[in-house]
Amino acid sequence: MTHALIQRLFDEFGYPEITLENHDEFTASSTPGVLFFGGDPKRYKETTDVAVVLPELIEAFGGRLRAGVVAESDAIALQKHYGFRAWPSLVFARDGAYLGTVSKMKNWSEYLTEISELLTAETRDAPGFRVLREGGGSAHSAPSGATS
Repeated sequence: MTHALIQRLFDEFGYPEITLENHDEFTASSTPGVLFFGGDPKRYKETTDVAVVLPELIEAFGGRLRAGVVAESDAIALQKHYGFRAWPSLVFARDGAYLGTVSKMKNWSEYLTEISELLTAETRDAPGFRVLREGGGSAHSAPSGATS
């Protein structure tokens, strides 16, 4: 069952659920997207705090940023792709490429500074493993530099 503060991101703010199937489409936009990797709120106490702050961050950047919530079922595969270790994390992407990650709860000024820098950063390959899909929709990982 999804925690009420995470469900609110879908119900009240209309954020899409990001899965392996729609990840590439979401990150392909020229408008930067932020992927919310919340993890289990019982395990990661800051998850609900970040879930509350995320809509405020989207509003603070006035349409320069879109948000999506990573599906629990695909979170580990996508986490391996982006290579972060701390939960919760906000992963930023634009034009199908990685911009950076902000992990754990931050104070407001840190969020504004770090996100402002990411929004103007050059894109690069994600530091983890590239997620590859096969015919049946299953996924496996390959090192970022590998070809499919």
